[in-house]
Amino acid sequence: MTTDKTGAPTEVTAESDRYTISVDGKRVGLAEFADRNGQRVFTHTEVDGEFEGRGLATILIGEALQSTRDAGLRIVPVCKMVASYLDKHEEFADVVDPVSEDVRRWLANR
Repeated sequence: MTTDKTGAPTEVTAESDRYTISVDGKRVGLAEFADRNGQRVFTHTEVDGEFEGRGLATILIGEALQSTRDAGLRIVPVCKMVASYLDKHEEFADVVDPVSEDVRRWLANR
């Protein structure tokens, strides 16, 4: 089990269009995505304000990206938080695709 910076236990759960993170059973954050042609397009990540600064977004994104890799999908970081995480974690570079105009059009038409 992963713990945040305060030592509280966390749990990341995969859903059909998002990953969520819970602390002590309370959902406090999410990373939304949409799957497309072998890609998982991450569109938005947030953590409740009262839980900021505890490293929860880092835990959430790290586990979401590892799950994406394990599923054989490529990562498209439309979300700025995911893009920032990837800038600091080169271990995912081999499974990252750029945010193309095609992806942006696809998202706009969903």
